[in-house]
Amino acid sequence: MEYKDYYKIMGLDRKATQDEIKRAYRKLARKYHPDVSKEPGAEKKFKELGEANEVLKDPEKRAAYDQLGSNWNAQQGFEPPPDWGSGFEFRGAPPGGGDQHGFSDFFESLFGQARSPGGGSRRFHMQGEDHHARILIDLEDSFNGASRSISLQMPEVTADGHVVTRNRTLKVRIPKGIRQGQQIRLAGQGAIGMGGGKAGDLYLEVEFNPHRHYRVEGADVYLELPLAPWEAALGASVKVPTPAGTIDLKIPANSQAGKKLRLKGRGIPAKTPGDLYVVVQISLPPANDDRARAVYQRMKEELEFDARSTMGVA
Repeated sequence: MEYKDYYKIMGLDRKATQDEIKRAYRKLARKYHPDVSKEPGAEKKFKELGEANEVLKDPEKRAAYDQLGSNWNAQQGFEPPPDWGSGFEFRGAPPGGGDQHGFSDFFESLFGQARSPGGGSRRFHMQGEDHHARILIDLEDSFNGASRSISLQMPEVTADGHVVTRNRTLKVRIPKGIRQGQQIRLAGQGAIGMGGGKAGDLYLEVEFNPHRHYRVEGADVYLELPLAPWEAALGASVKVPTPAGTIDLKIPANSQAGKKLRLKGRGIPAKTPGDLYVVVQISLPPANDDRARAVYQRMKEELEFDARSTMGVA
């Protein structure tokens, strides 16, 4: 089946307004009307114009036609989407009614009136498209669950075929344990359905706001914990912040920088919760006065320590 580019037939851009469509049809219909035109192939061109105008003049049919997008192959020919037959319901007269004799198979495959087994009309409806957006939440929202108001800019097609954006605010429940990349589904908050078809859904993909303490990998949370040299060397019990609250953490003696302390099950909560990894960092006191420099000098003299012993250099 041949795909019909109705915009090309009418010499229009896909962003043309409804008034531009009306003017283009009037101009071309006069030019190619078979009773007056001397143009070659005028009758065929006139029929093509009538079919194109039948679709593009109607905002519903036009929106449905535009949604086909690139769902066709110039080499293999056009085939309507598999679910197109259960796709559309148009307001007003049934799409198969009126003076549409001689329209192409392409038109009939999309907008022709189907018949029910009992002989009556079966009109088509179309569910609205699903929408997608990305939202930022705090890591703590995932640990505790939360309700948040989010603002989105939503694209919208006006009756004259132009795309505009409108702002809307939604109240969203953040489920406890949600991870980065997962989605929250808001039923019925997508595009409005056609002809009474139900609205699509809105899927919100979750990302976490950058955090000054934590980084997240999957369900695991990482915290870099600064320790004084004596805490790392001698061991200590220190207070550590976690997304679920402050805890007391035992630091083993002789902890080296980069050592990971695993707190099982203290990552993002879930049926199988993630872990919290505390990564040891050594924070050196500054040698910014005589007393501090004397302490470092004494350490240099009294401790037999070679920081580069593993590098094999003398």
